[in-house]
Amino acid sequence: MWLKDVRVETGFHIEDKHYAGTNTKAVHVKIADGLVEEVISANEELDETDFILEGGGQLLVPSLIEKHCHLDKTLLGEKWRPVKKVRSIFERFEMEKTILPHLETTTQERAERLLETYVQGGVTHVRTHVDIYPEVGLQNLEEVLAAIETFKGKLDVEIVAFPQHGLLVDETIELLKEALTFDLVKYVGGVDPASVDGDIEKSLQTMVTLAKDYEVGVDLHLHDADYLGTFTMKRLAQLVLEAELEQDVFISHAFGLADLPTAQLKDTTEWLKRAGITIITSVPIGRPYPPVAFLEEHGVKVAVGCDNIFDLWSPFGNGDLIERVSRLAESSKWTDEWELAQSLNYITDRGAAITKEEGRSEWLKPGDEANLILVPAESTAEMVARRVKPVLTLFQGKVTFEGAK
Repeated sequence: MWLKDVRVETGFHIEDKHYAGTNTKAVHVKIADGLVEEVISANEELDETDFILEGGGQLLVPSLIEKHCHLDKTLLGEKWRPVKKVRSIFERFEMEKTILPHLETTTQERAERLLETYVQGGVTHVRTHVDIYPEVGLQNLEEVLAAIETFKGKLDVEIVAFPQHGLLVDETIELLKEALTFDLVKYVGGVDPASVDGDIEKSLQTMVTLAKDYEVGVDLHLHDADYLGTFTMKRLAQLVLEAELEQDVFISHAFGLADLPTAQLKDTTEWLKRAGITIITSVPIGRPYPPVAFLEEHGVKVAVGCDNIFDLWSPFGNGDLIERVSRLAESSKWTDEWELAQSLNYITDRGAAITKEEGRSEWLKPGDEANLILVPAESTAEMVARRVKPVLTLFQGKVTFEGAK
């Protein structure tokens, strides 16, 4: 298949030492066996006997990656349900146990609604957390796996076995061990070792041991603030280095990083960098979130995820990663062409965005998996700033969504 007449970014247009725009070039992209096979100038003639998909001069960018969602919690497909205020996170846990199993729709049906939303939004890879606790056993996992099977060939999904209601319960640990034997379960999770588990050391040791034993990564949700949060991060980093789990450990939320003076923040970021820990933020509006630019400058990778999408925790969220990273850019006061373009890195494969010095890296090269989106925008800067939605999604070279161009 030829993807005909699409534009790819090549660098910036500079005027008076300011970014005055983005340069692009028109190309044809040949796709075979799910991979990019060849990229040629749009001036070259194509063999009309080949299958041709018209790009219409739209901007071609990498597809999007969702690093933080909960397919088993969304209320998509359900009637409006007001979110009740609670006095503690534990009240929210109990509310989930009481309400989610008795909804009119099944976990699988709601998960499929959210996966469809992602496909239409240009997402080709999803990491979902799935709650594992004694009252529900592995039922959530089984229904999410069924939903994923429905979307086979449309996107990749990896699962975090997630002890939302606490890790340090014997029955929960045994359920996690069973869950970690499933092929798509790539991570063991955890929540607030101090606040939820009440034992930082035992909680982190258990997570890291499970990760090592089952050859999976770690994805910790850490809401604890200030020095309690950063102490937990540094201790996890130490354990990760001892267990040689570098590069496959993630901390979501990490609110403590937003609460520290610069000197203490540098110490924590050094530990995160050494352990190869990635920070994932949902860019909350009502609470300071980690200083993304500072972390990146100090060698700590950051990703943006949607997290809550119409669930019992929040009535907001729509699964739109472009909107979410636009929020990051706006709240970070990133307004010029380069700053907006760089924000693409937080929702796609890193290195895809054009840089100040070298132009766009060669992300569209022979042998790359053909996971691509077409966007009716002049540049990724416009896509982010104006929250422009994709009109075409390709996953492994196949069209999974096509809207009006």
